[in-house]
Amino acid sequence: MDIRLVVLDMAGTTVADGGLVERAFATAAGKLGVEPGSADHAEKLTYVRATMGESKISVFRHLFGEETLAQRANSAFEKAYGELVDGGLIAPIGGAREAIEELADSGRTVVLTTGFARVTQDAILDALGWRELVPLTLCPADAGGRGRPYPDMVLEAFLRTRAAESVRQVAVLGDTSYDMLSGVRAGAGVVAGVLTGAHGESALRAAGAMSVLGSVAELPSLLQGVGS
Repeated sequence: MDIRLVVLDMAGTTVADGGLVERAFATAAGKLGVEPGSADHAEKLTYVRATMGESKISVFRHLFGEETLAQRANSAFEKAYGELVDGGLIAPIGGAREAIEELADSGRTVVLTTGFARVTQDAILDALGWRELVPLTLCPADAGGRGRPYPDMVLEAFLRTRAAESVRQVAVLGDTSYDMLSGVRAGAGVVAGVLTGAHGESALRAAGAMSVLGSVAELPSLLQGVGS
């Protein structure tokens, strides 16, 4: 099995955001009248934590039900997260850029994916100076609107890049159970988790992780073993 395409998650996998998702959620929820410290706030925050990696609009549809409210919450979340990003509160996971460059140097194509909207993804890429780091970045809207745990973004990367002859030549790496599910459902040859983000080893393996790494920095070595 020769891995030719590597699909990497961003926040929690290649990007450290220091809990900005929860901070941005608190801002968004407040805009819709959810009081911090209330039972409603705690229940919604628990759901946000459990569904890390999922498309954010899908999360807000579940939390607020009515589409107009979900769209308002999502817009407020993306605005708040973008402002935190602009404030310099994100950084690359240690060794992430070097790992991506090593994968590219080995002849593999790397794609970055996210559950955020395009505007937020672009803000992260700009803040890190990563616009030219990979040939393709994808958000749920780029794959017909369905984010994780659906396989759509992985399959979109496969179709757009034409880097692999089979989905078995695709590797998927992420920090959440939803990343693992999307990789498994796409039929990826390698589905691996990392311990730098939202979910622990047991949750990652339960969702289908074949390997669990300390961080993305270990991925080139893992794939070298797979391809040998």
